Amino acid sequence: MLPTPAEAERIILAASRVLPTEDCPLLQAHGRVLRAPIKADRDLPPFDRVTMDGFALASAAWTAGTRCFRIIGTQGAGMVPLTMREPNECVEIMTGAVLPAGADCVVPHEETAHDKATQGVTLSVAPWPGQCVHARASDYTAGATIVPAGVRLTAREIAVAAACGAAVLPVAMRPSVAVVATGDELVEVDSTAVAPHQVRKSNDYALRAALLTSGLTARVERFHLRDLRHEVESSLRRLIAEFDVVLLTGGVSKGKFDFVPAALAALGVEKKIHGIAQRPGKPFWFGVSPRHTPVFALPGNPVSACIGLHRYVLPALTHMLGAAPARADWVALANAVPGHAQFTRFNAVKLATAPDGRRTATAVACNTSGDFAELVGTDGFVELPPGPAEVPAGTVAQFWAWE
Repeated sequence: MLPTPAEAERIILAASRVLPTEDCPLLQAHGRVLRAPIKADRDLPPFDRVTMDGFALASAAWTAGTRCFRIIGTQGAGMVPLTMREPNECVEIMTGAVLPAGADCVVPHEETAHDKATQGVTLSVAPWPGQCVHARASDYTAGATIVPAGVRLTAREIAVAAACGAAVLPVAMRPSVAVVATGDELVEVDSTAVAPHQVRKSNDYALRAALLTSGLTARVERFHLRDLRHEVESSLRRLIAEFDVVLLTGGVSKGKFDFVPAALAALGVEKKIHGIAQRPGKPFWFGVSPRHTPVFALPGNPVSACIGLHRYVLPALTHMLGAAPARADWVALANAVPGHAQFTRFNAVKLATAPDGRRTATAVACNTSGDFAELVGTDGFVELPPGPAEVPAGTVAQFWAWE
């Protein structure tokens, strides 16, 4: 009995080892997966920080009856804080500065009247403790975890790391991936003489582009194997030894020239999956080599190959980096979609958002799983579990994005 897509994913993730950790300079860490939490090296903010230009003073002085405050100095961000010794004193202060000693609030300029002749300030409204002050440690205390391990680093996490003095971050090593197209019918893109029985390569270009776009890999290289058993076996032996992940397309079904499964078995690659209860992409193959190299063999049909990459290979790479799994995304179907009683169906869709905020997915019909041109303009695909012959509009389905 063939596994379902969910069962296949569990098998793949369980067999895919997490890669080692390496140190990465902060300037190069964007997009990498963090392996240890980023912790506050001191309180954040590290001092009572002024959030408005104005006058720092003691609110208790106003409560006690003081209405005019004498300016004893000016303090900007980055300056050593001044000290107020009398209740009727104030300091002209700038955003980002440390709150002066003796003050507990900042009154914005627009709520004051400044008499330059007497260097005094009168207030138009009553101040309160903490006004326009970002209190020390109100965000995080020293030692608190701000960014947990397993996060892919974006500008937000990079900013936190910089603020905490993390010039070097421990991140997951990214794998090298060999993308291998198989088949005698394939010719290079720049070939000027394409025979009627031949097609230009496209799967390996598409898979490489998707892998590079994902940011999950360090190196992706393309290879081509002809339908010759000895060539398939000898080349795969070298690629499995050289690369962290091997990804094939074609040669994985049960035809006379589909040598990939037999060649992998001869190389000691342990088969975990051969076939998934899905359409398109049923003849999917996955195994692990003796040196723990994951080997994925996707069908040669372009639509099946694209769906297999996004549904299984990219989640496996995410797992190998130690990243937290992506949260499930869901959409409502805008139109009816063909279903299947026994197999999960994948269908390419275009997304749209209604004025009321509802997000819908319009299914796009592909002639066959070789109709890759129909994927242009789509945003991803939906996963439809086995069920009725027609899945009605309004059904909520899991969505997988191309990007």
